Amino acid sequence: MLDVAVLVSGQGSNLQALIDACAQDGFPARIVAVISNNPGAYGLERAKKAGIATSVINHRDYDDRESFEEAIDQELKKYKAKFICLAGFMRILDGRFVNRWKDRILNIHPSLLPAFRGLHTQERALEAGVRFTGCTVHIVRPEMDDGPIILQAALAVDPEDDADNLSRKVLELEHVIYPEALKLVALGRVRISGNKAVIEKASYPEHGLISPEPTKV
Repeated sequence: MLDVAVLVSGQGSNLQALIDACAQDGFPARIVAVISNNPGAYGLERAKKAGIATSVINHRDYDDRESFEEAIDQELKKYKAKFICLAGFMRILDGRFVNRWKDRILNIHPSLLPAFRGLHTQERALEAGVRFTGCTVHIVRPEMDDGPIILQAALAVDPEDDADNLSRKVLELEHVIYPEALKLVALGRVRISGNKAVIEKASYPEHGLISPEPTKV
C-alpha cells in the first residue's frame, strides 16, 4: 500500500477523484494527509468529510520559499507519506524540494504536454487553433510542468467550444486519468528512465487500466 499526501490550494475536484479511487476495494494507495497552503481551500473540507487528516501551511506565514517548503516536508514526514500528488497546488516547488522527493511527486496538467505549459491553457489552445487538447499526468521535475509523462487523455476541440466549456471537458478527463496514473505508480508498473516513464503495458488487461497513449473522445 502506497501512503500518499495530496497538496491542494483550491476546490480539490481532482483530490475528490483520488479520494473516491482510494476508497475502492483493492486500490493500491491510500491518502494519509491533505495539505494546503490556503486555509480556505474547499479541498480541506473534502478531506475532512472522507476522514482524512488535514494540515494548513500558509505560505504567507513564512519569510521565504525554503522555510515554507521545509514546513511542508516536516508535515509529510509526520504523516509518513511516501509519495505526493499535486492537485491544484498553486505554488511552484523549488528544485531542492523536488529533488528531495525525486520521482515521488505526481502532477496533473490541463494540456497535452509539452504543449501549453503554465496557466490559461485552454485559452491558449483555442488561440493556437489546435484540433485536440487534453491533460497529462507526469512526474514532477524542477522546471514548470516538466517531467516524465505517465498518462495522457485527449479530446477533439469543438468549433463551438469556448475556454470555459473546454476546461470543463478536460477536467472530466483529469478525474479519470489521475487515479489511474496513481494506480500504475502504486502497483510498481512505472519505471523512470531519464526523462521518460516506462510502463509495463502487460498490466493493462489484468488491471483494466487505460493505455499510456492519448485517449481520444
